[in-house]
Amino acid sequence: MKAFFIDRYGKQNGMLGEVPDPVVGVHDVLIQVHATSVNPLDSKIRTGEFKLILPYTFPLVLGNDLAGVVVRTGSAVKRFKPGDEVYARPPEARIGTFAELIAVNESALALKPLNLDMAEAASIPLAFLTAWQALVEIAQVKKGQKVLIHAGSGGVGTLAIQLAKHLGAFVATTTSTANVEWVKALGADVVIDYKQQDFANELRDFDVVLNSLGADVLENSLKVLKAGGQLISLSGPPTAQFAQEQGLSWVLGQVMRLLSSGIRRKARKHGVSYTFLFMRANGMQLQKITSLIEAGVIKPVIDRSFPFESTAEALRYVEQGRSKGKVTITIK
Repeated sequence: MKAFFIDRYGKQNGMLGEVPDPVVGVHDVLIQVHATSVNPLDSKIRTGEFKLILPYTFPLVLGNDLAGVVVRTGSAVKRFKPGDEVYARPPEARIGTFAELIAVNESALALKPLNLDMAEAASIPLAFLTAWQALVEIAQVKKGQKVLIHAGSGGVGTLAIQLAKHLGAFVATTTSTANVEWVKALGADVVIDYKQQDFANELRDFDVVLNSLGADVLENSLKVLKAGGQLISLSGPPTAQFAQEQGLSWVLGQVMRLLSSGIRRKARKHGVSYTFLFMRANGMQLQKITSLIEAGVIKPVIDRSFPFESTAEALRYVEQGRSKGKVTITIK
């Protein structure tokens, strides 16, 4: 099959070429990929940023989102059959959606929303599961609470704003001048233009902050939280609890405990909690997300779509950090 893969870690590595077809296990579903999408995670994996956490072997096919059609199923698969239109974020140990075919454990799969085309569906899984696990699972956001979502025009931000509003929250977000009115249209109640305003001076008494930016933004986010609030970060630093959940070594757990000690100590001083979120594949949660999409509650936001042959260009475009919503790749 044709796939976009790397044979070593490095910023510009990656090529389109032939690789063996996937091996289909008894619990796997073989999917013909019609569309995928690009996430910042793809670039981080390509450069080796996660090589201690996720020890991949080469050649490594990149890609963490898919929408496509079931070709065949393993003998133990119960919920899917050939011809089903599905979408998923594969488990992190078996990524590889920048390809014509992929085998995915059925626990990560859900039926594609009927009201989305393949490219729209492929833009959803990783970003929306991240927003869901942050706001529903960890923060348990309730009606009337105040939620700050950093980088509101990004892939996760555009969906997190919509989800937080659906949950009944008052939503603030940060973005650049050019995107202020655009993120308001997504549902944000307050928009902080980070080029002209300092969110830490403008906002107070928030219940939840969802951070995907750097260390300075992470630390300043403590100032806007009220006592008992929650700071959830997608960009780290990781914690010892995360290491334990990932089944990492004791040594790595201690390294992560040390890396996160500063922000955890400052969070305790402010009377708030700090959580590092590394989203995980979850087909049952994706099924609930499907219901919200089919009800018209959540709409995908797509910036640009690239053909499969331009996968390297799509990665470069996302690495610039200026895309509004998601960037998709059409494979079939």
